Amino acid sequence: MTTPKDLKYSEEHEWVKTEDGKVRIGITHFAQSELGDIVFVELPQVGDDIKSGDPFGSVESVKTVSELYAPISGKVVEVNSELEDSPEFVNESPYENAWMIVVEPSNLSEMDELLSAEQYDELIQE
Repeated sequence: MTTPKDLKYSEEHEWVKTEDGKVRIGITHFAQSELGDIVFVELPQVGDDIKSGDPFGSVESVKTVSELYAPISGKVVEVNSELEDSPEFVNESPYENAWMIVVEPSNLSEMDELLSAEQYDELIQE
């Protein structure tokens, strides 16, 4: 299991990728492997505001339902609607096809509170 070095991570197992002033958010390979087979993904609507640390959606697996927690505050500008019909992308491709939302951050300094790939690897090895 590799942790992409160009991303930032939350302690709740979301990844964050900065793209032209916006951030793309998904869940990590570790999170999807712990959850098992994903059967349903619930995401916010474009235009919704999310707040760092608050739930913004959920993923349902054959084992459990887990909340998704916002790693950064802002306005949702894009939602990956493909996950509605293909929730298995979360298991198959957590960093590519299974991105969940794109957010226009309201406070980019929140990025400084996220973990590097090395810090995230330490967290999941504990």
